Amino acid sequence: MPATSNKPYRVGRSKTGLGLFATKPIRKGTRIIRYFGPILDSRIPEEDEIENKYLFELNGRWTIDGSVRKNLARYINHSCRPNAESDVRPRERKVFIRAIKNIEPGDEINYDYGTDYFKAYLKPIGCKCDSCEKKRKKLRAEARAEAAKVKARKAKKAGAKGSKTKAAKKKKLNGHAVAKVGGRARA
Repeated sequence: MPATSNKPYRVGRSKTGLGLFATKPIRKGTRIIRYFGPILDSRIPEEDEIENKYLFELNGRWTIDGSVRKNLARYINHSCRPNAESDVRPRERKVFIRAIKNIEPGDEINYDYGTDYFKAYLKPIGCKCDSCEKKRKKLRAEARAEAAKVKARKAKKAGAKGSKTKAAKKKKLNGHAVAKVGGRARA
């Protein structure tokens, strides 16, 4: 018999790679998971030089290196319209992720990574969160609609010149009027 997890989340495939998904309803205000790992001190030069995308800054001095495999909170992706937020407790050197909305089973759990992270890592490649994807899709649809309007105006303008278009098809060849019929010039 397979063991069932009491955890209200699971790691799964998301649009941006791996993500953390709700397996049970999670009520607004519920503490979901703790973000943990070794605590780094920025006063120690070799610890300050560590670079990975799982660093969570507690304050100007302390940072959590969340790259450890057991830290499932590292799979929570960024969203510009999140359903969770980080609850940073620098004195305790802990970070908890808690729900700011009711989260349904199957929903991806996400939070806003903050301005600095967004500018450094997400903006250059374009944010892939659901709200930004929807915004881009809407803008593309509006651009297509505008292009269709422009095309329709041009077609209408060309239709108004209907008598000129027939005359425009006639060309002169050696001083004689020639009409194009079936793609060939006939004298």
